[in-house]
Amino acid sequence: MARQVRAFAVTFLVLAALGVAAGLLWSYLAPRAPYMVTPQGTTLADLTTQALIGADGWFAAITGGIGVVCGVVGWLVSRRGTQLAVLAGLAAGGVAAALLTLWVGSAFTLGAVTVEASAVPGAKIVPGSLRLTASGVLVAWAFMATALFGVLEAVAGYRESPLRQPYGVRPEEWDGGSRTL
Repeated sequence: MARQVRAFAVTFLVLAALGVAAGLLWSYLAPRAPYMVTPQGTTLADLTTQALIGADGWFAAITGGIGVVCGVVGWLVSRRGTQLAVLAGLAAGGVAAALLTLWVGSAFTLGAVTVEASAVPGAKIVPGSLRLTASGVLVAWAFMATALFGVLEAVAGYRESPLRQPYGVRPEEWDGGSRTL
């Protein structure tokens, strides 16, 4: 039991640490939407901007890509008896890592921040902070990690399965089809 708890905790903590690095990467790569400062507050300067969708896309690409790597590494390092703990760690850690990625990426501004010119003369334009408009991308990390882990485990399980030998006949027992029933 202690081995499973340790496997879960290590997996969870490694993914959480990767979430901080992914947040910094997202902050560096994702575009920021331009906002116009008005007396009423800030408002989106360009209603046709694709920066909001671009930020969601970069978030999904970064977290999904890291999720694929985590799924493969998790499957490779898991031992007999700890696969379920590692899988649970990938699921819970993937959600925690995605939330950390969102928080870190929104809190820090890295990379080049460009702001488009305003259509309103004399208006002050500032770059907005990163945020997600499609909250469904928060599950990309956990989904990709657990899905790939499951696929790899299914392939490995099939290799050991008696279903590989049709009709229960081993290849060395096969006489080329001349067997009569």
